[in-house]
Amino acid sequence: MIMICYCHNSTRSSGGNLTLHIRDMSQTDAAYIAIRRDVVSCRLAPGAEITEQELSAVYGFGKTPIREALGRLAKDGLVRAVPRRGYLVTPINIKDVQDIFELRSMLEPKAARLAAGRVDGEELRYLDEILRAAYRAVDWETSVEFLQAHTDFHLAIVRATGNERLVSFTAQLLSEVERLLHAQIVMGFRLSAMGHGDLVDALVTGDGEKAAQICAAQIETDRNRAIANILANSESLSLHLPVGA
Repeated sequence: MIMICYCHNSTRSSGGNLTLHIRDMSQTDAAYIAIRRDVVSCRLAPGAEITEQELSAVYGFGKTPIREALGRLAKDGLVRAVPRRGYLVTPINIKDVQDIFELRSMLEPKAARLAAGRVDGEELRYLDEILRAAYRAVDWETSVEFLQAHTDFHLAIVRATGNERLVSFTAQLLSEVERLLHAQIVMGFRLSAMGHGDLVDALVTGDGEKAAQICAAQIETDRNRAIANILANSESLSLHLPVGA
């Protein structure tokens, strides 16, 4: 069983300084964003039991915003209510991985085909540079930024389709992918660079068929790697987090 020491600073987020935005949010929204960030990054580990009281002490929000935030996270599928005990951070298992990548295979290659010739090439090349750069596995912040860039890259492609419902659905799916990648880092795997130069070229030049083929092949590679890593470290999926430690 892997123990993750949790050291929370409520002013920080994977995307920058939370205090820059918190004044524009309700307490519930701020609590939701902070807790969700830490669930996705596995600082709140898959399988961890959490309570409103513990989270209130760690994040500095009242119990009502925490309760409402947990309700939203439950709708996202990231936590589950456990009667008379609190909540459980949703575990990760092989079935989850299969479902996640099956959905990606259904949605993202088609989105790439539709987005070809419509993408912001400058944005994709910028994100691709981040993904090509090595991150330091021992440095939490660089791994968070690395995986956020992965999410942003794939979401930018879907956004170029102009289908807002598809964007919304894929954003939730990609947050699960991001959590799965973080879990592999927690297990001790160093993720390889994720450059997508060929995919960017196909998207920018408008070759939708090639973009779809590349996208499908990358998803299959990621699926096989994730399943192999989890099967090799199945005990790590019962992670427990001493919240506030």
